[in-house]
Amino acid sequence: MLKNKCSVLSFSGGMDSTSLLIKLLAKNHDIHAISFKYGQKHEVEVDCAKKNISYLKNNGFKDKITHKVFDISNILSNFNSSLIDENQDIPEGYYESENMKSTFVPNRNAIFFSLIYGYAISIAKDYNDKISISLGAHSGDHAIYPDCRLDFFESLFNSLQIGNWNSDSIELYVPYIDMDKKDILMDAEKSIDKLNLDFNTIFKNTITSYNPDSNGISSGKTGSDIERILAFNSLNKIDPIKYQESWENVLNNALKVEKEYSN
Repeated sequence: MLKNKCSVLSFSGGMDSTSLLIKLLAKNHDIHAISFKYGQKHEVEVDCAKKNISYLKNNGFKDKITHKVFDISNILSNFNSSLIDENQDIPEGYYESENMKSTFVPNRNAIFFSLIYGYAISIAKDYNDKISISLGAHSGDHAIYPDCRLDFFESLFNSLQIGNWNSDSIELYVPYIDMDKKDILMDAEKSIDKLNLDFNTIFKNTITSYNPDSNGISSGKTGSDIERILAFNSLNKIDPIKYQESWENVLNNALKVEKEYSN
């Protein structure tokens, strides 16, 4: 018997892809979540992804989620990016600042996208409806990451459709593409309430930092940290993850950096 609606999700373990995972569960999709090891300094994100998968499976979604980890570190670890190269420092400061471009990994999303597309084609025979290729890219990414923009995804999706048989079984789903981090958190909160899950547990099992310490704890000072901290604060929430400093300190620093960038 064929199964119903399915999504193949690029699942980093960060707050955006985790929010999208919960959104898809709330839409009653079967989910094939694909995480990637690619030599990233913040590989702890994959461990976070596993923690949330375990939490969800233990809370009624065991039969709704398949999680796989693709190790492509022998490929991307050769690419030029401060996320990978131990000789390059991760920049601190505002998320959209020019120096954040060093965190761009050439062709990363094209590689991820191609792999999840191929996986989706491979399982399409098991489903009686189109399979969604799902990514959590959002508007905050657009200034620094050209491979997080809608025209890129649509162009790549069109090319992959041309280059594969049975492409009519696949569709593109990027619901956060025009949202910011605050919008994503608000959307996640609605889905979490609908599924009767715990907001703090889910987001405690995520990480957004590009440069956590050896214990996987964020400094709160990298661009991705600051964007996350400001999003939680905008909703009058305290981020449930542990930082190297107190919430008051990391928040004050984030607000200071935001103000300096705005000026």
